[in-house]
Amino acid sequence: MPTLWLVGAGNMGGAMLRCWIASGLPAAKVTVIDPGSPSVPEGVAVMAQAPDGPLPEIVVLAVKPQLIDQALPSLRKGAAPVPLLVSILAGVEVSTLAERFAADAVVRAMPNLPVAIGKGVVALHGDAGGRAAAEALMAPLGLFEWIDDEALFDVVTALSGSGPGFTYRFIDALARGGAALGLPADQALRLARATVEGSAILAAGASESPVVLADRVASPGGSTREGLNVLDADDALVTLVTRTLEAATRRNAEMAAAARG
Repeated sequence: MPTLWLVGAGNMGGAMLRCWIASGLPAAKVTVIDPGSPSVPEGVAVMAQAPDGPLPEIVVLAVKPQLIDQALPSLRKGAAPVPLLVSILAGVEVSTLAERFAADAVVRAMPNLPVAIGKGVVALHGDAGGRAAAEALMAPLGLFEWIDDEALFDVVTALSGSGPGFTYRFIDALARGGAALGLPADQALRLARATVEGSAILAAGASESPVVLADRVASPGGSTREGLNVLDADDALVTLVTRTLEAATRRNAEMAAAARG
């Protein structure tokens, strides 16, 4: 079990921490560095700044990207290096991290919020020397995927990093649509949540593509087919989602440019 500093324990950092502890990482191995008052599992030390003494085996940066220049001043370039630095800062490239921090290996990661229950997605990119340790750290969080071309990381961040937010909007849209047609709003929301949950579980375990699964639900001339005809007309749904991902990708690129200075 590695010793770990988690720099920032907000929504995402806290979600990762809770899953690591639930998966068996001893709380005594973890130090959270956060000037606020984050809620952490019992036994995890919280400090406003990095403690003196030996460095941990892994440092995870989980602050807001715009705070990169204020994060962990004791690990600035020229200091004794940490064996592995993992960053979840959206838009901040490996080269930018390597310029600012002293580390033997740097790995960029983009988790999404379901890591809190071990059902997340984590995209990874970085130094080969940190690959095994990064995989061991991320394995309890869910699916991890290495992205060879860092230029595609902004797209991955838009798809899987921001994807839960877009999915929640779809659940809300299903519920609001049902309510607009007469269902009680609370009942429509329960039905929408359970429908998306069950459908996602089936899709995750299926060998067929989502297109094939959708066609299996849609009998010729039936009600599902009528609804799909609306979504499929002029590729309306694909066009909308693509525009959504494009907007998120552009913002990721803007944040990367700002981090580079």
